Amino acid sequence: MSASLTTIKIKQLLNGWSLFTVITALIIASPVFIVVAYVFVPSGEVWTHLANTVLPNYISNSVILLIGVGLGTLIVGTGCAWLVTMCEFPGRKIFEWALLLPLAVPAYVIAYTYTGLLDYAGPVQEFLRELFGWRSARDYWFPEIRTLWGATTMFTLVLYPYVYMLSRAAFLEQSICVLEVSRTLGRTPWQSFKDVAFPLARPAIAAGTALALMETLNDFGTVHFFAVDTFTTGIYRTWFGMGEPAAAAQLGACMLIFIVSLIALERYSRGQAAYHHTTVRYRALRKLQINGIKQILCLIACILPVFLGFVLPAGILLNWTFATTEWWMTLQFWEFAFNSFILATVAALLAVVLAVLMAYGARLQPSLFTKIGVRAASIGYAVPGSVLAVGIMLPFAWTDNLIDSWAREYLGFSTGLILSGTIVAVVFAYVVRFLSVSYNAIEAGLGKVTKNMDCAARTLGHGPGETLRKVHLPLIRASMFSAGILVFVDVMKELPATMIMRPFNFTTLAVRTFELASDEQLAEASSAALAIVLVGIIPVIMISRTIAKSRPGHES
Repeated sequence: MSASLTTIKIKQLLNGWSLFTVITALIIASPVFIVVAYVFVPSGEVWTHLANTVLPNYISNSVILLIGVGLGTLIVGTGCAWLVTMCEFPGRKIFEWALLLPLAVPAYVIAYTYTGLLDYAGPVQEFLRELFGWRSARDYWFPEIRTLWGATTMFTLVLYPYVYMLSRAAFLEQSICVLEVSRTLGRTPWQSFKDVAFPLARPAIAAGTALALMETLNDFGTVHFFAVDTFTTGIYRTWFGMGEPAAAAQLGACMLIFIVSLIALERYSRGQAAYHHTTVRYRALRKLQINGIKQILCLIACILPVFLGFVLPAGILLNWTFATTEWWMTLQFWEFAFNSFILATVAALLAVVLAVLMAYGARLQPSLFTKIGVRAASIGYAVPGSVLAVGIMLPFAWTDNLIDSWAREYLGFSTGLILSGTIVAVVFAYVVRFLSVSYNAIEAGLGKVTKNMDCAARTLGHGPGETLRKVHLPLIRASMFSAGILVFVDVMKELPATMIMRPFNFTTLAVRTFELASDEQLAEASSAALAIVLVGIIPVIMISRTIAKSRPGHES
């Protein structure tokens, strides 16, 4: 009887944990559902006005931007990954990790630095005018960086590492036997890449490109600064400029269509094709020995992305920071840094705790409902921060108004804003957006813990909670730390959600950078921007080490 009662109790605990996982996942996914639901809410003549005036421009600019960034990141990321993985040339081992460095630079930061470098009052044009004796812009032609193509270039320079890191990991995992077979059949190195290596790595390359495109859609600072109208700037303008939250939500729903289309397009293009490794024999990859002009070309191909995407912008920021010490050697600057640190820390802790509970719940009870719930909670990372902000602010504002009305009627005083326009809303937005990042890391860590340990803990009389605390948490500490760091850095860089949802007079480093750059105070914005870049280097180092160890029996 005792054993039977214990079994029933354990089943109840498992069901409770599963229910908690599903409910938490649905709460996390609720902003996306709310945005979609607003498609059916009438917005009067506002939507008709948007459709007849600015919507076509939003669509065309977004499509052109996605195509340009997609091609740019695909070519640069995949090409550099193949060179450092399969070719032997001077500096190859340095470029293996250096090519990831631009990932630490937010797109809006690099946009500000290149604008300061290349605009009319910048050092490049000043040098050219002095060198050739030109007096004004009418005497010469110089490419305008604040254009759609300028924005495309900025995104490509900082987002190609998404494609690089995933495609390089895929190339490292490929069997050398398959590549050797293609060479024995008379294939050149280029043909082996095109016909064998690229198809095998296609899922990883597609995933990296999709991540880069989602980050492009999420960006607000770059496109706003370059005056390129996209869905993100349209949502912000419709919400704050026109005061039309329903129309802003409908623009967000249109943006979601773009994101779903990105995922569906790759799936459809793949069709019924499947690419598999045909052997499990892994040996050290044999590098192609290249000489002469080919070595120089490989060096140039790897140096340019690192130099343009990280070294030059970081150097400019560092120079501006030393030239404007009066801006960052102040109490106000460190207040902004403290705000960013607190928000990032709280969001990271919450994201890790929720990810652990959800991943453990899915491990205990891998039912269909649990899997659907976890999938729903993972949507947030694919959704731009501006869209999530709309999906959060609408129900939060409704709840605040409801509580305030009740308090006025029955208690005789106003409660004011409890949720919307507070730190609570901002942190919730961060958790919704970045929970998927922490969940993937925690799930991978739990996946390495054998189920036998769960059974052993049960035989010793430990319930699910005690098993998690005494067995799993000590084993996945490294995964939890990695998850926390990744979320922390993402929150430090996040701009759209922070801009829309932050409390009045509450400023972070990202917002401060945007505000100063918008006022054309590019040098003064450098210290906050540089701080964000320096923090962003931490996950780059972690990712580089992980990729280097991804091949079985890898060689250092």
